Amino acid sequence: MMIRPRLLLRHSSYTAFWATRLCSTMANQMMMLAVGYQMYDLTHSAWNLGLVGLMQFLPALLLNLLVGQVVDRFDRRRILGCCFLLQGCVAISLIWATLTGAISRDHILFAAIALGTAKAFQMPTQQAMPALLVSAEELPQALALNAAGTKFAVILGPASAGFVYMTGAHVVYSLCGGMLMLALGWLSRVRYRTAQLKSREPLSWQSLFAGIRFIWHKKTLLGANSLDLFATLLGGATALLPVYARDILHTGSWGLGLLRSGPAIGAFCMSVWLAHRPVQHQAGRIMFRAVAFYGVCIMAFGLSTNILLSLVMLAASGAADMLSTVIRQSFVQLDTPDEMRGRVSAVNAIFVGASNQLGEFESGTTAALFGSVPAVVIGGLGSLVVMALWMRLFPQLTQRDRLQG
Repeated sequence: MMIRPRLLLRHSSYTAFWATRLCSTMANQMMMLAVGYQMYDLTHSAWNLGLVGLMQFLPALLLNLLVGQVVDRFDRRRILGCCFLLQGCVAISLIWATLTGAISRDHILFAAIALGTAKAFQMPTQQAMPALLVSAEELPQALALNAAGTKFAVILGPASAGFVYMTGAHVVYSLCGGMLMLALGWLSRVRYRTAQLKSREPLSWQSLFAGIRFIWHKKTLLGANSLDLFATLLGGATALLPVYARDILHTGSWGLGLLRSGPAIGAFCMSVWLAHRPVQHQAGRIMFRAVAFYGVCIMAFGLSTNILLSLVMLAASGAADMLSTVIRQSFVQLDTPDEMRGRVSAVNAIFVGASNQLGEFESGTTAALFGSVPAVVIGGLGSLVVMALWMRLFPQLTQRDRLQG
């Protein structure tokens, strides 16, 4: 029997959690647009844009083993609250530096490290919470609704920030601080439907590596996560959007805002569709087809010199990525016991962070060597190669029919 999304919204705690993610994601997206554009304004360097992504990824990589333990041993609501407070402090420091003229390349890179530290804890915590708020039967559609809210924030956040940035970067950072305060307010209203099963396993090297070991032995999870890692790492073009907005499509910050929102528009539409029509059969094959379509769209975007065509291709790539992501996250959440979700989600967050932030560094480095357009086209082609290779390496993933194994 199909569960309608409106029934999920009757869970007041789930609704509060959904609003928390909406506000915090919008704040993060607005802040990263302003940080990226401000960095390019200061340095005019694709390499430095790539460094912003790398600085966000390094904390997640270095803290991964600790993050999983924290998420499984402490109240996940309090962890999220601390993440929002740290991001608020970053926003305040950027406001001060912008208004006083102290803003610099190094200040922005330090801000990226702090944001990466907050996101290192925030992402796995958020991934592990929905299973405590809704039933297992409702979870796939809850994940789709989470994705819909997140992508709505990714649409509205960068688009509005791109226009607001014309009045000053400090105004964008001020709005980010306000959104983070709203997120804290909604978080205070979250109550668990099912009690969090905190890990009682003694802290040891074995428990530290438990998440990695679990994914390694679950070949469907290993294949799905590594597919997302390499396909998105190679195909991502986010870091180069300031270059496209300014030098290729010849728009200003408003154009950057639209380009940043493009993938989210397609992803939002796809997530709404999946909330009503969840994947029932051939989940593995559908995921691979989505990755292939994603790579084709990225190649087309890389060659485009028309902003409308560029937006269409980015939106299509976002829809394909969302389809793949919802399937992959459903595998992770439904195949993992709650007492392990923090550690498994922490490992999953590394895959996501590597594909996004490390992908930005890869894009910046490749663009510095070969140029922006070749970098994007080569990346899209790389996604297609990874998809074909992974279908051979993980046949059990290709053959998986349903979301729940």
